[in-house]
Amino acid sequence: MTVINIGLLLFSTLMLTVFKSFVIRIHHRLTGLEANKLEPAYFHYLALYKILIIVFNLVPYLVLTFS
Repeated sequence: MTVINIGLLLFSTLMLTVFKSFVIRIHHRLTGLEANKLEPAYFHYLALYKILIIVFNLVPYLVLTFS
């Protein structure tokens, strides 16, 4: 599960960096938010997702493995 989630995080990061204008255009049409508000939202999403992966996937795996 940790590997899958890290893979999704890397895929999301890659898509948001390589296809930034395309993703912003799509999300602007869906939500109506301007580009200057979408970019911080993307950063917040990636940061929160990374924290959730660490807390709910990586830490329990490490505790169960090394205890």
